[in-house]
Amino acid sequence: MNRILAIFLCLFAGAVNLPAVWCVPLGGEASAQELNCTVKVIHSQVQGTNTSVFETLETAIMEFMNNRSWTDLQFQKVERIECTMNITIKKYDEASNDFTGELLFQLARPVYNSSYNTTVFSMRDTEFNFKYKEYDPLEFNENNLDDNLTAMLAYYAYLFIGMNLDTFSPLGGTAALNMVENIVNSAQTIEGTGWKAFDSGKNRHAIINDYMETSLEPLRRMQYKYYREGLDEMSNNADRGRAAVTEALEMLKEAHSNKPLSQLPQIFTDFKRDEIVNIYSGHGTEKEKQTVYDIVSNINASQNTYWGRIKK
Repeated sequence: MNRILAIFLCLFAGAVNLPAVWCVPLGGEASAQELNCTVKVIHSQVQGTNTSVFETLETAIMEFMNNRSWTDLQFQKVERIECTMNITIKKYDEASNDFTGELLFQLARPVYNSSYNTTVFSMRDTEFNFKYKEYDPLEFNENNLDDNLTAMLAYYAYLFIGMNLDTFSPLGGTAALNMVENIVNSAQTIEGTGWKAFDSGKNRHAIINDYMETSLEPLRRMQYKYYREGLDEMSNNADRGRAAVTEALEMLKEAHSNKPLSQLPQIFTDFKRDEIVNIYSGHGTEKEKQTVYDIVSNINASQNTYWGRIKK
């Protein structure tokens, strides 16, 4: 409980504009780094190339994500935000230092009083293309954004932090998520794909634009209800925790109704499919199960084979 309480106190400090430096988590020395990000560069599709460049790239990205202080918040080492980035390189041009690939990422958080880690966000970025010369340092300057690789990495760093904080405090990640918006705006002038409005409903621009849109605020507020009041409460009182999850899904329904073309509610139900089914299958009232089934089936009918298990 100390771990969650410590993070909550940190978020409270930010909410009332207290200096973040005061927020030293309970039980040990604080660290400035927020992320514990596992990075894997997969290059099996690229033939006839010295593999050292991929190994160097993997190390450079991991150090860039994990060794930098992205905010003023203080975390113990064991409290750092868990995330994974699996980068599949499809093409590599050694002469031009061009990499063509995609990123599969996952953001997770622990559930209170359990060994279970729950996924907060996960999806595939199919436009993870960049230039990188082996051993060149990865540098990020938010006031002078001129490199697509570091822009994308910073985008995801702040996205991970912001979404994680939203699960511990209502709208608690706003400051970090504003940085994501700033990066997207600045990236419009650099060479790289995935940054433009209307190119895709799932590109980097679309994800942060929808997540921060006023009409989808119920989705952001759902994060706290689902994780802090729902999953974290399960070990104390399963019925109360499940009731909060049901309320959270009602908020997801509201967000979907407010902006039916947004991909975020469907993405949420994609990576939460098994978890949602497990929460309700064999548990809860018939009315509760039917309510949840109707919500998720309306948002993501492609998963109806699985949603049917909720009512068992």
